[in-house]
Amino acid sequence: MNKKIITLAVQSAIFSAATMMTQSAFALEQDNLAEIEKKSTTTKVAVAEKAEAKKEVPEKIIVTGSRLRRDSFSVATPLVTMGRAEIDDTGLGSLSEILVDNIPSVSEGSSNSNSQSSVQNTGLSTVQLRNLGTNRTLTLVDGRRVVSNSYSGNYVSLSTIPAGMVDRVEIISGGASATYGSDAIAGVVNIITQQDKEGLEFKVRGGTTTDGGGDEFTLDLSYGSEFAGGDGYMYMSANYDKQYGIAFEDRTRAQQEASFRYNADKMCNEMDTENDFQCMNQITAADWRNRSDGLPGGVFLESSKNSTQFWYDESGLRNDWSQANEEKYGINTEQFVAIKIPDEKASVAVKFDYELTDSIGSYFQIQYSENNSENIKSPEDEYESASALTINPVTGAPGSVTPGYIPIDNPYVPQEIVDSNPYKDRIYWDRRFNEVGPVTTDNSRATVRTWAGLQGTMFDDSWDWDISAGYGKFKQEQTRYNELNTVHVNNALNAEYAADGTTIQCASEEARAEGCAPLNLFGINSISTEAADYIRANPTITTDIEQINVLGYIAGDLFELPAGAVSTVFGAEYRKDSQSVKTNEAQQYGGVTFNVVPTFEGDVDVTELFAEAAIPLLRDVIAAKHLTIEVSGRVADYSMDNVGTVGSYKIGTTWEPIEGYMFRANVATAQRAPTITELMSPARGDYDSFDDICKDITESSTGSADANCRLEPAITAAIAAADDGIFEGFDNNYAPNAGNSELKEETANTFTAGLTLAPSFIEDFRLAVDYYQIEIEDAISQIPNDDIMKGCYDSPSGAAWGAENEFCNLISRNTEGEIIEILQPVYNLDEIKTRGIDIAAEYKLDLNSFGRLYFKADMTHVIEHTSSFDDGGVIVSNDNLGYLDTGIFEDKASASLTWYNEGWRVRWSTKFKSAMKYSQADEEEYYGALDTDGDGGVFPMNDARCAEGAAECIENPEDPEFLNISSYTKHSMSVSYTFELKNDNEIRVSGGVNNIFNNYGDFIINGTGNYSSKYGGGEGRFVYLAAQFDF
Repeated sequence: MNKKIITLAVQSAIFSAATMMTQSAFALEQDNLAEIEKKSTTTKVAVAEKAEAKKEVPEKIIVTGSRLRRDSFSVATPLVTMGRAEIDDTGLGSLSEILVDNIPSVSEGSSNSNSQSSVQNTGLSTVQLRNLGTNRTLTLVDGRRVVSNSYSGNYVSLSTIPAGMVDRVEIISGGASATYGSDAIAGVVNIITQQDKEGLEFKVRGGTTTDGGGDEFTLDLSYGSEFAGGDGYMYMSANYDKQYGIAFEDRTRAQQEASFRYNADKMCNEMDTENDFQCMNQITAADWRNRSDGLPGGVFLESSKNSTQFWYDESGLRNDWSQANEEKYGINTEQFVAIKIPDEKASVAVKFDYELTDSIGSYFQIQYSENNSENIKSPEDEYESASALTINPVTGAPGSVTPGYIPIDNPYVPQEIVDSNPYKDRIYWDRRFNEVGPVTTDNSRATVRTWAGLQGTMFDDSWDWDISAGYGKFKQEQTRYNELNTVHVNNALNAEYAADGTTIQCASEEARAEGCAPLNLFGINSISTEAADYIRANPTITTDIEQINVLGYIAGDLFELPAGAVSTVFGAEYRKDSQSVKTNEAQQYGGVTFNVVPTFEGDVDVTELFAEAAIPLLRDVIAAKHLTIEVSGRVADYSMDNVGTVGSYKIGTTWEPIEGYMFRANVATAQRAPTITELMSPARGDYDSFDDICKDITESSTGSADANCRLEPAITAAIAAADDGIFEGFDNNYAPNAGNSELKEETANTFTAGLTLAPSFIEDFRLAVDYYQIEIEDAISQIPNDDIMKGCYDSPSGAAWGAENEFCNLISRNTEGEIIEILQPVYNLDEIKTRGIDIAAEYKLDLNSFGRLYFKADMTHVIEHTSSFDDGGVIVSNDNLGYLDTGIFEDKASASLTWYNEGWRVRWSTKFKSAMKYSQADEEEYYGALDTDGDGGVFPMNDARCAEGAAECIENPEDPEFLNISSYTKHSMSVSYTFELKNDNEIRVSGGVNNIFNNYGDFIINGTGNYSSKYGGGEGRFVYLAAQFDF
């Protein structure tokens, strides 16, 4: 087979180049690692001879970041390349987890360890670069865009790619829109599939955690071969992977209850106990509590208006409930939350290359994957006044419905409760609906990606061309089992005796005709199967996403300069993305204990032209072994009205004054066009944490927002009706997200500069140091709920309350004045800036007959990571660096040392993350309590009290127990041995331990299981064994 044609086909699919990014000078060395493994005793002389042979015939290659082809002499390689051997040595089954664990510039997106509270993204496996969000990281497969795996954004789940198909992963950071178009603001993750591997390979892997749970099992089968007398090449791969997850009961730390607060008056750390909050220095961990009153037998008359309150335990009805008993008799709801969500996935892929003529080749690839995840949580906990959003199917207007009080004449009400004279004959109630079943989210996903193309050469092989078409389709079917239909609960609570005087039935004849069964909430297992079936709701969402892509370009040397040829690329691309989200009636119109998600659909398309050029200025002269300038540009015309035509560019240079020392710098612009959901989605459900700004106002209160709050007729009426004249408010916390058709594109300006060192006096040593800076304008974001309420009722700009105030139009209240929802559209609001330094190094040491050592290290130091927005004319800036709630570490590093000898391969790896604070808000709250500037603040000024000698002075205030989070280090080791069989067949047996010293990280208050996914999410020590058969 003409290897040149096939090689060019693969190269054209693997876009690349390096001067637009921070790079290391040694990624090209990755190709030598397989040879090192098999022939670790190769002498330095032999290695030098091979290197010299390569110099004689420079090979033109393409690496991630450009479509230009250049010889290896002038290529600066990507910052990070992770090859097949390194991937295998991690012992992990998740590609996203492997990248996050080994590459400091990569952070987790959605994973099974952090999506417990997510509905849409449970089961996804995504990554992000520079902590700028998954939407701003472009994930490619063989240099091509592929269809998204979520309607929430352009998320490519790495689990959809068969593990055996992956040859290596190349990562660049910084703006790459001039090369790849939208979304490449933070950088590009390019997953490169196998290109020339031949033979049959079968791999089986199993692992578990040493503390229980977390079992994993993987099967990989792949096969590659030439055919048609060497004119064609075929490769196929199939993968099955099952992760069993980690349950609450698998971890002792998860079972530790904890409800923490810092007492600014006492300046001590407090935990909730059976006897209210107490300073932690006066109690033990056994005293800590964090419980809910949502009991499976119910709590009744839980109100200060009732002197006697009732509840059920296994023994029956009790009359000694009080709010203080919640931490004594309540239920720990954390027991229902998985520490790591289980999932199951299978995938298969096939690729073909075929040489049609001496100058024309063809290629084709198709990938198919399925993923199923199940997130089982607590049975629904509901109470009488819990508001469920409804949407009028005709007008679209929001409303609400509540389960309602239990009528005192309900036949199920125990006589003891009736005799207690409930306030206004209302039976307040709170109950967990165990009989209905645990709320379970089942996500089933299927993805198909395929592309085909022709490529070849022209003009006496001096120019290359490539034209291809791609198609992708993603389908997700999501079912949320065992939610409650609030309307049906209301119907079923209004029960009565039938005419026979003994049968209990629903009071509404209409409800009975629709299958209503009376609901008995009094006691454990008191709900009948018929009633459970009647009140149960199973909302569904079906998502379909399609992508069509056509790409063509030509590449070649335009003309010659004294320093070499001017290499150029000219091309065009067309892409259309379509999306459809369909929901059942329960999901569309609400009235259930779940989010409202309406049906919507839309599509966008873009036509793009692009060009690139590499201009060699100097070569082999004094102080310039080579000096090159690279330029690239792209013009994109979007169908989105507010985006239209946008341009992006990149200008870069590489300068190698003497051999082994290279400098580079790049400036670039990048864009991210709004997604279909961001543009077109109607309001779809979400819950946030906020307090009603109008809460606790009275007829005469004088708070800055109170006068405008009283302009709400429903609030005024509620104040008049209240016995104490106080508007209680209700913190519904329902804040649905919504699209915005007026969005425009995000824009970014990026700058990178660095140098690589490969000194001749230290053989096989490489060092790269790079600076990066990314500034994003018009970042798509949302206005915080508190700012929306403030803008309506206490506007910094003085805007009046009413329909003409855009913030007031985002707030909906019911007839009792309670907030039904605060609508959260997206806007071009934020400016984001991040800058930092990347350091990468590698060293190879030949030990002669004792093998060979390979050392690799990468580090990212973040100097700045801020976001800011305009809050009513005031610029508010947030420092995101060094806080757990933002997940941005100041320093992250990874290092590995691998020893090769004959068939042995032993690898030790270490991962480091710097210390953090829990959150900026907690930090400001604590230091506000120590404030000495006398501005009044929110908290007592302890320093001022002590200076005055006041009795209230706390001389030795405690630091917040969970504010400061320690640095984190994890060590892992793998060992493998390859048995050589007849006919070049091999069996490789491997095993290892990840997190050898079982480091879970600090106790994370409010974290899932008291862990954080930033520190492994409670997995701990993981051991595994694997066997690989090559024939």
